[in-house]
Amino acid sequence: MKEKKKRFEVGSHETVDACLERMKREGYQPVGKIEKPIFQEVMDDTGRIDYIPVKRQIIFEGKLMEE
Repeated sequence: MKEKKKRFEVGSHETVDACLERMKREGYQPVGKIEKPIFQEVMDDTGRIDYIPVKRQIIFEGKLMEE
């Protein structure tokens, strides 16, 4: 028996559309989306550390489709 809710993360070499298609093939429909920024620490000339966004993590929450 499948879980009623499941999270799907967009892979590093995957498009959002490909992730949504993967959800559909597994029998889930998207009901929520979470985006989290990924930061990198960079030290400037004065020795101060700055945090620079380098990419984002996208996670869809899927709900099992009724058959």
